[in-house]
Amino acid sequence: MTETYAGDTIPVFFLSDSTGISAETMGNALLLHFPDHRFERTVIPFITTPDDAREVVRRIDATMDRGMTPLVFVTAALDDVRHELQRTRAPVIDFFDMHMQQVESILGTRGARTPARLHGVGDVKRYNARMQAVEYAIEHDDGQSVRTLDKADVILVAPSRCGKTPTTMYLALQHGLRVANYPLVDEDLVSTDLPRPILHLQDRCFGMITTAARLSAVRTERRPDSTYASLRQCAYELKRAEALYRTHDLPVIDSSAKSVEEMSTLILQVLARRAHRHD
Repeated sequence: MTETYAGDTIPVFFLSDSTGISAETMGNALLLHFPDHRFERTVIPFITTPDDAREVVRRIDATMDRGMTPLVFVTAALDDVRHELQRTRAPVIDFFDMHMQQVESILGTRGARTPARLHGVGDVKRYNARMQAVEYAIEHDDGQSVRTLDKADVILVAPSRCGKTPTTMYLALQHGLRVANYPLVDEDLVSTDLPRPILHLQDRCFGMITTAARLSAVRTERRPDSTYASLRQCAYELKRAEALYRTHDLPVIDSSAKSVEEMSTLILQVLARRAHRHD
């Protein structure tokens, strides 16, 4: 998978003997601090044999031969694969090797050094919980079902297209939370009462907002030149939604300038504070 930007770019390779998610996540966390640079990102997952690794090295070194010095982020756990990848002439940031030896030293034992531990099914109980949470999120997406709403850990409440679904799925897949999202439609916005299906679940509700301009732009992609997407309609719905949130003192997440990861973290922080107070 390659993401390419036109113009003068810096090649970046994310290499892994598993899915590549860890290498990409940690590498991008560093690259975010260099907003003035443009990067050509390539993810190469499932490098499981030395032969696979040697082929990847040839590809990276070919980039070097073209006069470009790439960044190479590696999270390979297999020793023979990692050693082959380190033969490239390009600079390598090896997240696994960088930290594994220190952890092994502290614990006084050698780690398993097998791939797919972070995103695999090694922890069967946790994996099953995440899959069940995803199923719950799908069933309760966009108000499709109010069945078992009382089993939700979180209920996201907002007008249509404010970012409820991506946040729902992220919380389910990454954190195993049962999340329902409930769209506020015109009849819900007439008053500041919570809609009847979630009226008794106020303590699990989070309101979401955005800007009228952003909401209008997102809705226009779905229904151009419609009342639904008009700036006036979007401003009205957001104003009424905010009044509802204030009335019930709901925590509010602004999706206009935050990523799904940031919004999810804010929700997790609120849940943690509530749990602490309860304890």
